[in-house]
Amino acid sequence: MLLHIPNILNAEQLAHCRARLAAAGWADGRITAGHQSAKAKDNAQLPENDPVAIELGKLVLDALGRNSTFFSAALPRRIYPPLFNRYAGGQSFGFHVDNAVRYDRSRGGSEPVRTDLSATLFLNSPEDYDGGELVIEDTFGTQSVKLAAGDMVLYPGTSLHRVTPVTRGERVASFFWIQSLLREDAQRRLMFEMDVALRVLTRDVPDHPSLVQLTGVYHNLLRRWSDI
Repeated sequence: MLLHIPNILNAEQLAHCRARLAAAGWADGRITAGHQSAKAKDNAQLPENDPVAIELGKLVLDALGRNSTFFSAALPRRIYPPLFNRYAGGQSFGFHVDNAVRYDRSRGGSEPVRTDLSATLFLNSPEDYDGGELVIEDTFGTQSVKLAAGDMVLYPGTSLHRVTPVTRGERVASFFWIQSLLREDAQRRLMFEMDVALRVLTRDVPDHPSLVQLTGVYHNLLRRWSDI
């Protein structure tokens, strides 16, 4: 499942992020790449233990915690603390698949994170740069993603994906991974669709007796499938 989630960050939060990142100490993006990914990766990135990365990562996590669509779609168990990257001057990232497991040792994390889901949160406007599309290939076909500032795309960590060259301006984003309660993308999609339908029914026919039964089915499926 590929899902566009709008308005993760508001205008004030975006302005704060951009101001902090403009003066940040960017490094070579290959610092977090695996052996194969490093061959295809050409961008700048904040080191994981950079104070600005830690500060803004907490801001992003707080925003995600208030977003019901994200929670419903991801069913997060663990979230790898958000990272930040920048593309400019023709930089790009060729096709690759993200590492299956991430370790946050540089920031004191003790638990591995299985990367069931990948997320990219766009921090500047698509009008600010040319190129920089996130191209994702999976069973849903090939999708080219370039979203408004503050919007996020959520997609399976198993997907082949790349970032096209940025030929004008710069593309700044946050990216991170989620270990879900559900390993399988098909299960997550079914649970998300059921949750969306339950919300609509609760709004439109709040007293319908089947709502209790359907809510029970949702939670019983989650109980049956969840990996805790």
